[in-house]
Formats: sequence, C-alpha cells, structure tokens
Amino acid sequence: MVLYTSPFPNSFLSVLHSFSWGLIFPCYWLADRLVGSFVPTTYEKRQRADDPCYFHALCIIITTPIYLALLVASLPFALIGFLLWSPLQSARRPYIYSRLKDKNHANGATLLTEWKAAGSGKSFCFGSANVCLLPDSLARFNNVFNTQARAKEIGRRIRNGASRPQIKIYIDSPTNTSISAASFSSLVSPQAGDNRTVNAGIKRTTSMEYKGDNCGSNNGEENREDKGGSGEPHEGEENTCIVRINGEENGHMSDTETDTVNGQARASGPAEPPLEGDAEISKTPNHKQKEGDSGSIDSCSASRESLVKVRVGDGTVDQSTVNNKLLYKASIMKKTSVRKKKHTDETFDHEISAFFPANLDFLCLQEVFDKRAAEKLKEQLHHYFEYIVYDVGVYSCHGCCSFKFVNSGLLFASRYPVMDAAYHCYPNGRGMDSLASKGALFLKVQVGSTPQDQRIVGYISCTHLQAIAGDTTVRCEQLDMLQDWLSEFRKSTSSSSTANPEELVAFDVLCGDLNFDNCSSEDKLEQQHSLFTHYKDPCRVGPGEDKPWAIGTLLDPEGLYDEEVCTPDNLQKVLESEEGRKGYLVYPTSKNHSSSQKGRKASLKGNGRRIDYMLYTEEGLYLEWKVEVEEFSFITQLAGLTDHLPVAMRLMVSTGEDDP
Repeated sequence: MVLYTSPFPNSFLSVLHSFSWGLIFPCYWLADRLVGSFVPTTYEKRQRADDPCYFHALCIIITTPIYLALLVASLPFALIGFLLWSPLQSARRPYIYSRLKDKNHANGATLLTEWKAAGSGKSFCFGSANVCLLPDSLARFNNVFNTQARAKEIGRRIRNGASRPQIKIYIDSPTNTSISAASFSSLVSPQAGDNRTVNAGIKRTTSMEYKGDNCGSNNGEENREDKGGSGEPHEGEENTCIVRINGEENGHMSDTETDTVNGQARASGPAEPPLEGDAEISKTPNHKQKEGDSGSIDSCSASRESLVKVRVGDGTVDQSTVNNKLLYKASIMKKTSVRKKKHTDETFDHEISAFFPANLDFLCLQEVFDKRAAEKLKEQLHHYFEYIVYDVGVYSCHGCCSFKFVNSGLLFASRYPVMDAAYHCYPNGRGMDSLASKGALFLKVQVGSTPQDQRIVGYISCTHLQAIAGDTTVRCEQLDMLQDWLSEFRKSTSSSSTANPEELVAFDVLCGDLNFDNCSSEDKLEQQHSLFTHYKDPCRVGPGEDKPWAIGTLLDPEGLYDEEVCTPDNLQKVLESEEGRKGYLVYPTSKNHSSSQKGRKASLKGNGRRIDYMLYTEEGLYLEWKVEVEEFSFITQLAGLTDHLPVAMRLMVSTGEDDP
C-alpha cells in the first residue's frame, strides 16, 4: 500500500486548495475571534478579577463592531473560496504521512535497534490522549483556550517525558515489599558505561545495584550483558536503567539515606549539554509556571531538574550546574506488593504518573481538529517520533453522508515505520458530531524481523466515537462498524499464510476516546458490546465494574486552573486521593443528583468516568508468542492543557526463547 505524503495527488490541486483556503481563512479567523471574545475561561476570569468591572465590557464594545465590519467585508471572498474549496475535497487524500528526513532533528529520541526476536521478548509502549485542539472559540466551551500555544506546549511535554530514561526499581524484602515515592522519591542515573555498584549507608538494605550500561545515553545500539534475572532489560529495551534493592527487613529509606545516594550518584559523570533548540521557556497562557512545576519541561536540563527533588546542604550551589546533572525521577516498580492487593490478581504495575512513560513507542491523539495546531504539534513530536500520520479525515460531502467542516481529529506518531494505513468515517454521526468526520484510523507497523527474514509487525487502531450523551445506539453502531473495519484491514494487509508465514504479528492494540464509561447505568449497552470479548481492557473486571485502582479520565473543566491541580505534580497528588478525585473528576451522572460536580462529594461513587481506553487482543497473533500487560499509567503531564487524562500501556511480547 502506498502511503500518502501530500493531501492531493498533484501540485496543481495543492496550489488551488491553498488559494481557496487563503480566501476563506480571514473570515474563519475573524468569526473565531468574535465568538471567542464572548466565551471567557475561568483562567481569564481570575486574571481580570482585579480589573474594574467595566473594563472587559468596554473592550467588548470596542472590538465587536470592528470584528463584525471586517467579517462582513471578508464574506464575499470567503464565498468564492468556498466554491473552489468544496469540490476539491473529492480529490483529497484521507491522511498525510510525514517521515522525518533529517534525523538530527530528533535530538530527544533514542536510536532504535531492529528487533530480531532472538531474546526472551521485547516491550512496546502505547499512549493515547484527547488534547482538545479545536478552533479557539469552540475549545473555550471546554474551558481551554489559545489552541496554537497549547499545541506547541503539548508536543513539548510529550516528547520531553517520553525521551527521559526508563528507570526501574525492584524491592526484594522478606517482610515489606512496598516502597513509597515519599521514602525514596528520586534517583540519579549513572553515566553511560558506568557499571559500578552504587553503595550507600542504607539501614536494612545491603546493596543497591545498577544494571544496564546505557542509562542516560541516547544511543540504544550498544549490546547489554544479560544477567538472567527476571528484572533484566529485554531485547530492544532502549534507554533503560534497572536498580535492585535487596533488603533484610523493609525497603524504606530515610531522607538522610536518600540524600546519601543522591550525593554519591551525582558525584560521577560530566554534565550533559541541553538539547539544541530547547533553551527557551514556554509562555503558554493557560498554564501559569510556578516553582516546582514539573510539567512545563521545555529543555533537557529543565526536565531533569523537575524529575527529581534535589536537596541542597550548606553552601551555595550554581543553579546552571544543577540543571545539567543527569537527575531523573525513578519509576517505582512494586511488582510483589501489587500481587498482594486485595481483590486483584493482575501481575502488572499501575500508577498515576506525572510524566509520559519513558521510551514511548506509539502515540494516538484525538481532537487535533485545528490544522495550524496540528502542524505545530507535529513539529514538536518530530523531535522524538520519526513517523507521524496527521490531518486524518474527509471534508465537504466526500466519503460521508453529511457535510464535514473539520477532519476526524486523529493523529498517530510512531518510532517504528508505518507499512500500511487506512481510514474510515462513521456515517451515522448526529448533532454537532456530524460536522466532524469522526472515524477510525488503522495502521500496520514493522517493529523488527527474524533471522529468517520474516517481518515482525503490529497493528494499532485509533478512534473517536459519538460524544453526545444519550446516543447509545449511535455508539453501538459505530462499535459494530469498527469491528468490521478491523477485520477487513487485517485481511487486506496480511501477506502471510498459516503454512508459510511471511509476517509474524506481535500485537494488536485499539485505543481512543470511546465517550462511554464502564460504570454509568446509561452506558450499559456499550459496556456489554461484543468488542470486549475480542479485546481486553486492563482496567476492567467486567461489564459495569472497573478494577479498584482504575480512575476516570475526564476532568471537570471548571477546576482545570485551580491551584491544587494546575500542575502535573499537584494533579497527580490530588488524583491519588479518593477525596481529591471527587472534586476534580467527572463522575457518572445520576438522576437523583444535580449536574454540579462541587458540593456533592459524599454522593459520588466509583473513581470517575473512564472514557479513554487502551485495549489489546491475543487473537490473530503469532501462536508461539505471548502478550502480557507490563504496566498501565494514568498521566497528569498535560495538566492545564486539556480536560482529559492521557493513558499509557506497556505490553511485553514474550517469544519463549532464552537469551543467548
């Protein structure tokens, strides 16, 4: 299958399309500004709290006639442009495939080594997020604004979070296997090639052993020495640092002991210079930068500073020196303690994280509707992801039953090459959703090859269902179509036979904003859909019941800019508390309660509406391999930038072979 690298088949149509859009854009921009001036966000209201009450009204009175006059003047040109633009959409391609040609631009990414399926297995990390990048006037109805600046900041945060090293800590203790972020909240990774055991005076802890020789390095092509332990990095697991703590009584460390470890680890290794082009600090209007805000990480040095709590003793420390140290917050792995949790039997880790997972391989985004914002987002993501599929969807009346003003809003980014891609539009959208070409994007990626030259591939699908509450029948019909399209895409892109397989399928993942949860009584039909018999939901026990640790992914828009949740760290702390969640997550609706989220905490049950899903299946995969969830995360790194919580899942593909 040929991947489309431009929206039109020839340059003449592209020029004509640009000309027609140039005639439309002034009218579109003025209308957007005019409507937006009447829909203030809570952030803007707070900013104006100290201004005289008449000041904003005076600004509206002055600017509205100007916008209206210019809007009327631009209407004739917009009409001519529309008459040219609309028929051109019949020749438009359903997506644009962008591949980074200059790999030096991807300064935050780790170089990937091709998986040869020779080891015990390999892990793949998937992320999904609804980023609410609508035209500014429409985004304001979700209490977010400044779409262009948000797009750039979202891209920066994602690629900075994903490009940090993956640090794992395993606790071996006879009596207490848990370790908290408060008792051991930070760890400094050793420099590349520094294989020394880090010894410290730690009570009840005999050793803290560093394993893995490329932690903190952007070169993932060096071979690893296999130790044969269960906590060792698997083949192809780049940029990973593993620390094992063997304790006699418990795995807890005091603040003094943590300082000792941090001080000894900081003492080795030269400072690493910040990434090129990342020195400037973002000025995103709807996220006010505060001390200790770890979410706005625009540079390599800034992200390192925010990923760890640095303790400074007596004396003066040069801040620039601290920024350039290789300081990273550890990803705490509580494997044994997770198994001991009541009413749970899963063996994978789960957490609420302030950062996107390290070594993120695939990213699926929804609601990237604004074209200019999509370009800014793509530019930032290309610092980490080499392959991006964006501007997905159809316009005008082409391909769907009703007129489409905006695309599907889907965007896919990958560190692995895309082999095939397909898009389908849901024809049954209703209300406001019918104006967007909501649908599903299907992709096939190559993640490696066997010594026998068989391709190792994976399938990823991204979708966004009908959003209007009460449209249960519409969503069920869309889920039916989604299953049919999934099957058709697998058949049309498969080049293998059972007797002579040319390809080995490693994983099949489905993610997106499904706009229903697994707890609301109004969503019973969707909860019982046959899709969940083929695809597994790591957060779900069964229809109508989520696992106790699963939380909602839909934030209450009214509280986005509250001091308690406006930074990733603050939002993480709030969501870790059951009482805190009740104030800032949207919960299943009830006829007995008012629509207001505040003031009715006692009546709320569950952990919020989880409408963003990450599913996987074991059907149709290579029979000799096994796929298991390694970890699942709810992510707060986009706090203040969207009204959804991103989710991430790491899958382990086990080949059943022993490491050489």
